[in-house]
Amino acid sequence: MKKTLLSICALLVWAGTAFAINANTVEIVFNGTTATVNVASNIASYVSVGSGTSSHVRIVQDSLFAGVDKTVDNEDGEIIYVLSGTSTDGEFFLEGSFKATVELRGLTLTNPGGPAINLQDGKRISMSVKNGTTNTLTDGANEDYNGCIHCKGHLKLKGKGTLNVAGKSRHGIYSKEYLEVKNLTLNVTGAVKDGIHCKEYMLVESGTLSVSGVQDDAIQVELSGTTSTGTTASHEDEDSGNFYMTGGTLTIASGYQGKAVKADGTISMTGGTRNFDTTSTEEYAGVQGIVLSEQAGTSAVFDLQGRRATPHAKGLVLLRQGGKTIKTIR
Repeated sequence: MKKTLLSICALLVWAGTAFAINANTVEIVFNGTTATVNVASNIASYVSVGSGTSSHVRIVQDSLFAGVDKTVDNEDGEIIYVLSGTSTDGEFFLEGSFKATVELRGLTLTNPGGPAINLQDGKRISMSVKNGTTNTLTDGANEDYNGCIHCKGHLKLKGKGTLNVAGKSRHGIYSKEYLEVKNLTLNVTGAVKDGIHCKEYMLVESGTLSVSGVQDDAIQVELSGTTSTGTTASHEDEDSGNFYMTGGTLTIASGYQGKAVKADGTISMTGGTRNFDTTSTEEYAGVQGIVLSEQAGTSAVFDLQGRRATPHAKGLVLLRQGGKTIKTIR
């Protein structure tokens, strides 16, 4: 009975077809230069659609929203945005301050003037690529944003469908915080800069990930701040600049101009299948492998290429002390 009550739907109509909109759900259907946005009645007061029927969909999730109607599949009671359809001149823009889920259910979306998906929400965003669907995203020139998928918060890519991403302006996928990949088939088919660029850390847990046609690094992971937390339990509040691969398949085509994998922290590949030149990596924290001649308790300073610097070097440096290396500004 509880599950039934939580699944009460608002029945909406688009193009003569009836759609049942589940609680907590916003459905966006792209169709050329237009898009239809249907909002479930239980969250209507929290969702503002500022784009009308335009294919450049702009949604603001009220800052007072803190989750409603928790369910088994939606433990945080977050809003679920379901995207489908086709547009060669469209985008999905989301602004908010609470965790959200974006479901891709057969979406082909090109934005000639910016990101195809622009997530201006600093919280965790789950992007779920639904089983049996193929989804293709392409962006266009816009120096104000960093990727075809641009995420202000932390991004979890999951699902059992296929997602193809082409970055015609800068990176293919950009996350200002951490990035995790699980189960889906993810193909970054081109990028003017990095194929995937994120901060804090990146984890490839499972699925199939391929990167090709990039003009800088295939994958780059940065520290978000100036010092590293190191690896934390379950990566909670981690800002290490580390790259982890524990499973799945990672294929990186030759032809990139930088490195296959580049990280401000360390690169840990303990599982999965790696179809690329695994020597084509760069980790700033690789200076951890340097054996210091100084006595315990003393420190050493290196530049970002791992070269020994003077003890009083200024600027952005790597400081190694007590077996730990941090990136810091002096």
